[in-house]
Amino acid sequence: MRADTELTPAMIINNVIAIFRKELQGYFASPMAYLVSAVFWLLSGLFFTIMLLGPEGIIQQIAIREQQGLPTNIDVAYRFLTDFMGVIGSLILFILPMLSMGLYTEERKRGTIELLATSPITNWVVAVGKLLGVVTFFGAMMVPLVIYETIAFSHADPPIQPAVPLLAHAGLILLAASILSIAMFISSLTESTILSAILTFSLILLLWIVDAIGESMGGWVGDALTHLSLLKHYDNLIKGIFDSSSLILFVSYIILGVFLTAQSIESLRFGRS
Repeated sequence: MRADTELTPAMIINNVIAIFRKELQGYFASPMAYLVSAVFWLLSGLFFTIMLLGPEGIIQQIAIREQQGLPTNIDVAYRFLTDFMGVIGSLILFILPMLSMGLYTEERKRGTIELLATSPITNWVVAVGKLLGVVTFFGAMMVPLVIYETIAFSHADPPIQPAVPLLAHAGLILLAASILSIAMFISSLTESTILSAILTFSLILLLWIVDAIGESMGGWVGDALTHLSLLKHYDNLIKGIFDSSSLILFVSYIILGVFLTAQSIESLRFGRS
């Protein structure tokens, strides 16, 4: 019997926290993580400015409608929030694979993955700690965007209900956690960070557009595929629509990624033995 079966709940929590701290410190000390963050901030800031203040931005569109004498009863803040968060959701499809590609590949390169596989700490504890670390770093990346939005929404007329942006950002975190959980599993399968990023992007893109595939198929199979779409459920949340099925889907993806990662490392342990 492995020693990890004798761990108490307090020891498990302490182990998760220790792994979490190690991963988070690693991200804040990684030049690649800062490079990815800089690219994300640059692109998101650019989209924010263009979509709000650009020639085709929503404020300019309202001004044109006023000049033409057309009705302008548009909730500008809500419209901008849904459009902007939709763009951010698409942007992280490219950003998160780069952020997650080293979760386990670096352990394989350094030869420390064998130590993880044979340590008294359960594999799922390591996976949870790693996932919490990268999700927290992504949350830190979101801080500048939240500041931009807070400043913009403070001048909105009519004012936006606080629950709407809160639900939208919670949806973004859930989406990121789902993607990163699956990416963590893929990272555990290879020593190549580039291959890990490519495979992650390909799989997540499939899960992103699977609703279009389901709609083209029709029937109960099509309905099932549509329900698995990350895009469909994310769109519901950024529109302020809380659906328990969306929450269940994201949590299911997160648990699935952690489970598959733990099983992947467990198979490595048996292979080494």
